[in-house]
Amino acid sequence: MTHTIPAAPRPPHRDTERTAHGDTVVDPYEWMRDKTDPEVIAHLEAENAYADARTAHLADLRQQLVTEFIGHTQETDLSVPVRHGEYWYIVRTTEGDDYPKYTRVKDHQGLTRGPGGVPQIEPGVLLDGEEVLLDAQAEAAGQEFYQLGGFRPSPDHALLAYAVDVAGDERFTIRIKDLASGEIIDESVTNTGYGLAFSPDLQYLFYARVDDAWRQHQIWRHRIGSDASTDELVIEEPDERFTIGFSVSGDHSTLVIGAGSTTTSEFWLLDLNDPTSAPRPTAGRRPGLEYQVEHAGDHLLIVHNGDCVGFEIAAATLDAPAEWTTLVKAADGERIESVSAFAGAAAIELRSGGLATVRILQRSAADASDLAAIWDIDGARDVTHGGELDSVWLAENMNWEQDIIRYQLTSMLTPPTIAEVSVATGESTVLRRTPVPNYDPEMYVEKRLWAPAADGTQIPISLVTRKEVQADGTNPGYLYGYGSYEASIDPSFVATRLSLLDRGVVLAIAHIRGGGEMGRSWYESGKLLNKKNTFTDFVDSAAFLMDEKWVATDRLSAEGRSAGGLLMGAVANLAPERFRAIIAGVPFVDALTTILDPSLPLTVGEWEEWGNPVDSAEVYQYMKEYTPYENVKAVEYPAIFASTSLNDTRVFFVEPAKWIARLRETVTSDQTKRPIVFRCEMVAGHGGRSGRYAKWEQRADEMAWLLDQIGATEMI
Repeated sequence: MTHTIPAAPRPPHRDTERTAHGDTVVDPYEWMRDKTDPEVIAHLEAENAYADARTAHLADLRQQLVTEFIGHTQETDLSVPVRHGEYWYIVRTTEGDDYPKYTRVKDHQGLTRGPGGVPQIEPGVLLDGEEVLLDAQAEAAGQEFYQLGGFRPSPDHALLAYAVDVAGDERFTIRIKDLASGEIIDESVTNTGYGLAFSPDLQYLFYARVDDAWRQHQIWRHRIGSDASTDELVIEEPDERFTIGFSVSGDHSTLVIGAGSTTTSEFWLLDLNDPTSAPRPTAGRRPGLEYQVEHAGDHLLIVHNGDCVGFEIAAATLDAPAEWTTLVKAADGERIESVSAFAGAAAIELRSGGLATVRILQRSAADASDLAAIWDIDGARDVTHGGELDSVWLAENMNWEQDIIRYQLTSMLTPPTIAEVSVATGESTVLRRTPVPNYDPEMYVEKRLWAPAADGTQIPISLVTRKEVQADGTNPGYLYGYGSYEASIDPSFVATRLSLLDRGVVLAIAHIRGGGEMGRSWYESGKLLNKKNTFTDFVDSAAFLMDEKWVATDRLSAEGRSAGGLLMGAVANLAPERFRAIIAGVPFVDALTTILDPSLPLTVGEWEEWGNPVDSAEVYQYMKEYTPYENVKAVEYPAIFASTSLNDTRVFFVEPAKWIARLRETVTSDQTKRPIVFRCEMVAGHGGRSGRYAKWEQRADEMAWLLDQIGATEMI
């Protein structure tokens, strides 16, 4: 039966003028910004209907992909129990449920122990005495979207505070639950940001608020059980470039409050044993100085970039927090990212050789009288399992006195693995590797490649294939990239990728400049007036995969999301001939319009990432040269699949809506063969749909389209 494809939606032109630095731009689609306008909603619904029609022939493949995703998932599963005080906290998933159950069991002699003394537990079977703290599946009943933005038991384990978003706009309602009775005793605090902390006396809960531009700008103190109108402001960050947040020290004594922009930080300490006291400054604020403060019980540990581009760790006394004693500096090629303190150990998260790792320090002095000698720097041990693409991060560590450090290991072929390392011996014990049904890692191979950029810089690429796939110039390919905010896209295992690999797709991640994979200089060489390096690095990585015969010249697909969606739009303009199909998720494709408007969420803080085109004509011109929406050309483009969500606060839906409209009216591609489709989730946020089954369906929709475009729908 012949399937009739309707005409693509074509929104009308309603010109809006934007003038800056003597340059006037006429934008025919800016009118679509108002999501309360019925005509805008009608257009988005028409786009969804068109996407349905353009992908209707893929229904069987979509269903097959969902079946494969489920087939690689142990649906009834659990986390490794995390010790917190006298309790072991557990997260359980159940077949058929989108959302997990959060449970706990009190430690007792009757528990059967596994490696590391962790209770042995079975999927779907509660332990004797195990109680359900929060059944998120039941809480989400009747909601199209549900997301937790925080989950924190009280210090005495009697209460639970958690934050819920049912719209996708990342503005949360806080609920406080009495765990003995199961009753919600307080839900008066609404419209909050991220972060929850109890005072030890259980009188107060600390939380953050966001302003109209979705900048987390205030920390508040709420008396539990009282009306939120009586809450007290603890601290406010007036500078629009800065966001503010907090954490709780490992010994639970201190609220560590931090404000930061892209280039500058400031920290305060609040004594939780005196919860109504004022925050105490540490080292103030100095332009260009980035630092983090970790409360280490009787002293402070500070990660900062004062004298070392790769950052260093210093120590300070509680009485003189601005006087720092250097402990260790990053070596060449390293980037120290954070430090976590325990009673007898510290765990450093850092990057070395382009990979994430953890370094363990043992405390060597009983007191803090000699800051330079308090930690055994020479005896530091790196956690490693020897894999070429191993990524190691700290896992959840809740006990101050623990003598082991828990971490997570993964690679592109290694499912997430929870392990722990002994502080005293350096010996590692694997606690659990996430089970992946119907998966044999011996069928695949992963490797690190290096692609030469035009300026001679070597760009790391993480690559994985089926073993039988040869570099013969015929393979379909998939290249992922991000390259902004010093964020690192580390090699990691993603079960849904197996559906690509098993169809012969060569899968690669380009670790391009603008990200943090290779350290601070890597980031700085891909931001501000160096931003174009991000885009050319990705194109050069694509060319390398073709030159080395890993992928066919006409079968390479690409994907990026958010700022990675900006990357997708930029490379589509820069080198459309390199890519057969592109997925752009929640794409930041109208970057210049957004960054010119200080009233929009995140804009002012973003000026340190992209530059300030309001004040600088040079920045304005530079951004205008790469912003995707304004540089679409009348040439043949890749097929494009863009997705967004109506309630996304980080990247407004209007950006891809405008971009898609301009692409359709400009490119010379045969859009029956290289379709340009756009989906908008009408109740969701920056991360798309919520719930694991809904997320799998959304991913299958994108992947089926991509596989069809690169001719890789059949298993090898």
